[in-house]
Amino acid sequence: MDFKKILTPILSIIAFLAIWEFIVWANGWPNYVMASPSDLPAAYMRYWNLFLIDSWQTLWRTVAGLAISIVFGTFLGMVMGFSRTARDALYPLLVGFNAVPKATVVPVLALLFIGAHDFNTVLMAFMISFFPIAVSVGIGLSTLEPEYRDILGALGASKFTIFRKIALPKTLPEFFGALKVSVTLAFIGTNLVEIISPHGKGLGALFLSGQTNGDYPLMFAVLIALAFLGILLYYAVVALEKIFAGWAERQPG
Repeated sequence: MDFKKILTPILSIIAFLAIWEFIVWANGWPNYVMASPSDLPAAYMRYWNLFLIDSWQTLWRTVAGLAISIVFGTFLGMVMGFSRTARDALYPLLVGFNAVPKATVVPVLALLFIGAHDFNTVLMAFMISFFPIAVSVGIGLSTLEPEYRDILGALGASKFTIFRKIALPKTLPEFFGALKVSVTLAFIGTNLVEIISPHGKGLGALFLSGQTNGDYPLMFAVLIALAFLGILLYYAVVALEKIFAGWAERQPG
């Protein structure tokens, strides 16, 4: 096991918390202006049951939305990668859709699907995270060497076989790179609905509760919990990348 890879991010997190603590101390800010890391353990102990429940609510809906975005984004990328006409037709729509601020979409979803909070949250996590996956898969397939397609096509291979045997291994590094971005985007989508939508659940709703009550340590404790979940899911993707695309990683010379 490479302990340096484990120790380096831990030390960077400790350094970040130390700098944060020092800035708050140096400016003499009370915790109702700016909470410090030393204020957070009390918030976690006081609301530990809410953190457990709401963290699970946020995590499973984020993972569900991300899973849907992987399936849909991969399929859309395949369509665009194998068809120039489809690529030319879909790219402007995708770019335009991605440019729309998703916070403006939350009230629309709340009106369309009244009371379906879980569905709205998963849908927003999906809507905000599928774009990088679709684009990376589409670009990876569209840049596939035509010789491979011609040879396999002459041998009677279907487009799906070409994708599975040649294109999929080639696009895996780009796919996992996009998936790392989509993980964070999915969390953003989940928390948008949790904060903006009424009667919300999850860490976003807990953050809103802290904001309403002026409980700044609780608000910052929620932010740190969200960051922890994001890091956890990110390294889950890294582990999958090492399993399925570890061959693409180049060791520094």
